[in-house]
Amino acid sequence: MSSQPSFSSQDYGTLSSGEKVTQVTLRNSNGIEMDVISYGGIITRLLTPDAQGQMGDIVLGLDSLEEYVQSNPYFGALIGRYGNRINKGRFELDGRVYQLDTNDGENHLHGGVQGFDKRNWQMTPFKTDSSAGVELALVSEDGDQGYPGRLEVKVVYELSNNDELDMRFEATTDKPTIVNMTQHSYFNLAGSGDILGHELMIPADAYTPVDEGLIPTGEIADISNTPFDFREPTPMGERINEDHEQLQRGQGYDHNYVLDREGDGKLRLAARVEEPVSGRVLEVASEEPGVQFYSGNFLDGSLTGKGTTYQHRSGFCLEPQHFPDSPNQAMFPSTRLNPGETYRTRIIYRFLTRSDS
Repeated sequence: MSSQPSFSSQDYGTLSSGEKVTQVTLRNSNGIEMDVISYGGIITRLLTPDAQGQMGDIVLGLDSLEEYVQSNPYFGALIGRYGNRINKGRFELDGRVYQLDTNDGENHLHGGVQGFDKRNWQMTPFKTDSSAGVELALVSEDGDQGYPGRLEVKVVYELSNNDELDMRFEATTDKPTIVNMTQHSYFNLAGSGDILGHELMIPADAYTPVDEGLIPTGEIADISNTPFDFREPTPMGERINEDHEQLQRGQGYDHNYVLDREGDGKLRLAARVEEPVSGRVLEVASEEPGVQFYSGNFLDGSLTGKGTTYQHRSGFCLEPQHFPDSPNQAMFPSTRLNPGETYRTRIIYRFLTRSDS
């Protein structure tokens, strides 16, 4: 085990455009390792210790660049310009209606057909006395996927000796636009099997219900006496099959939880997950007003990677974000970015074990 944080780089493959894709491996002084590739900023591997100190990979992933290009359901990817759904791919800004690509039925999802998850980012690795990291950068030109403004984007992944992955996002624009970035890793803290026994806590007393197309209705609903109440640690699968209209619409959990109704930008705990067999704990902190909990409902056994087949609910996502469809919902915190402003947000994954917490 290295006594100092470190990084290494290697080729990962070549895109059909001829662009080279690079992989960077980050290591902290406690043996946690993470692989990230320039294509999509995808975290392809993340080794953390269980309660007995045994290292295991806790993220779902595929086995080659070709598979990530052809069939990735956002495993490990950076999401932009806009995480989650926009109704019918349309929004209005300063009296002008913009039409975005629609790639989820009639709706726009996770930035469009060629979102940031399908772009080849520039990567610059670095290390400090207490961390190893990589800076990712790209330019999204005016009109990209229908969005206005030339957007210059920078994301930093920094793995510290405190066993935290600190992710910092920045963007600037030359025209008014909307931005809502996030990270879309699928986790399984046991390393295999389903995630239904993982114990989840989300410190939220409300969520945003959705219609049949999974677009928010505009309501901010109390979670009391519903299967959406995770204020106390509860197995993800304990109520997932209850007869509740919202669970039926999402085919499980695929909902935004309201952490902060005003969008004050303060760093706060968004979720905590404990896997009782391995003893692994994941805490997610963020500056975002919401967090999307997705229980892997659309995994159906058609994807394989890392020697396993990804069956129904074999991974979960916790995606800090502004609320879905915010540009069309006046009561939701704004996702507008103007020239002269800098979009900034921060997400932290903390890797613990039961004995630490």
